[in-house]
Amino acid sequence: MIKTVAIQGVKGSFHHIVCQNYFDDQTDVIECLSFDRAVDSLIEGDSDAVIMAIENSIAGSIIPNYALIDNHNLFIVGENYLDIQHNLMALPDQDMDDIKEVYSHPMALLQCKDFFKKHPHIKLVEDKDTAEVAQRIRSKKIKNIAAIASTAAASIFNLEILASSIQTIAHNETRFVIVKRENHEIPVEEINKASLKFELDHKRGSLATILNVMSDCKLNLTKIQSLPKIDTPWKYAFFVDITFDNYEDYLKAKSIMSIMAQDFKILGEYKNAKI
Repeated sequence: MIKTVAIQGVKGSFHHIVCQNYFDDQTDVIECLSFDRAVDSLIEGDSDAVIMAIENSIAGSIIPNYALIDNHNLFIVGENYLDIQHNLMALPDQDMDDIKEVYSHPMALLQCKDFFKKHPHIKLVEDKDTAEVAQRIRSKKIKNIAAIASTAAASIFNLEILASSIQTIAHNETRFVIVKRENHEIPVEEINKASLKFELDHKRGSLATILNVMSDCKLNLTKIQSLPKIDTPWKYAFFVDITFDNYEDYLKAKSIMSIMAQDFKILGEYKNAKI
């Protein structure tokens, strides 16, 4: 039973919203200002699970988080997709002309860059977390500084929203994964998605051969991401997500790929949240 969940950020952050969506209200939250610290809490037994953003529909994959899951031999046990709406907020009784600087997570700044082109007087400063900036503005009563965060953060920290949904692309979705120390926790008949990692020789067609196995076994490749091996220059590990209708098809493909690929690894077997 999940009792404590570690998140990157503070209450009001998008990770906190996912926690509320995925778990019940009885879950305790450990606030961490880095993914490394959140993972450490799981490894040390201080938390039962970690929520980690893994990819965004605008900015792409969050590659370091793939490495964290892999390097610490953790498992993805579930996922949640969240529509990310970025809002510019500050202490009450200020307008856009009063704002000199905006502090936020680099990903949020990237997703809102077109909005700030219209306000060149505002300096953009990278920070650790969206909601934590909102919390800081409120606790220290900082004027002329704004945060980019969720409406939940604005409500929690009593900030005024100066502009709503300022992200460049209106439909801005982030995929979050729920990570634990052990593999799947749902019945086999409910498993229809898996995350895998493998390495391949530098041979012509080696990746195509693996992809053909997936296709022949009726697996749908929904994500492929390469990550360089730090200790072996110009060699890459591949992280893939696959969905399937029949668990037996997946088992067949898994047995073949484990023979064909090097360092074949199951990162998680869980339920597809997109269905």
